[in-house]
Amino acid sequence: MKVVLYRIGQCTWGILQTVVGFIMFLKYFKNKHYTYHGAVITEWNANASVSLGLFVFIAHEEPWFEKYKEQMEAEELYSRLLVHEYGHTIQSLILGPLYLIVIGIPSTMWAFLFEKKRKDEQIPYGAFFTEKWANRLGERVTGEKSIDMLVID
Repeated sequence: MKVVLYRIGQCTWGILQTVVGFIMFLKYFKNKHYTYHGAVITEWNANASVSLGLFVFIAHEEPWFEKYKEQMEAEELYSRLLVHEYGHTIQSLILGPLYLIVIGIPSTMWAFLFEKKRKDEQIPYGAFFTEKWANRLGERVTGEKSIDMLVID
């Protein structure tokens, strides 16, 4: 029942980001897909992960995970990243049409424009409000650990 309500919410209140996510899903249709707590997960060869309503695109390339092997094993990082990205889908349910403005734009800026500052000052990726909130929501809903205060450059 929770999965049905989750999907209805993403296809109504979260329709803007879900439509964008669906277009991306079609673009990466040949990639590996599976479901996670109702979300449609697509693994892609990218240096970043993104959540768009019902759809999550998660980095799964081994070289990306290799950079963080000193902090944790690749499998654990992947699992925690999935929980984090799922937290963003819950933000989509809460914020609806405001998600892209309140979460999407600031989160993207934090990920790409402040990469050097985060690395130089050892600021954890989860220190930014959009990411901290996604971590908490993902952990609360799934009961699993997120990337929390991992330093990601």
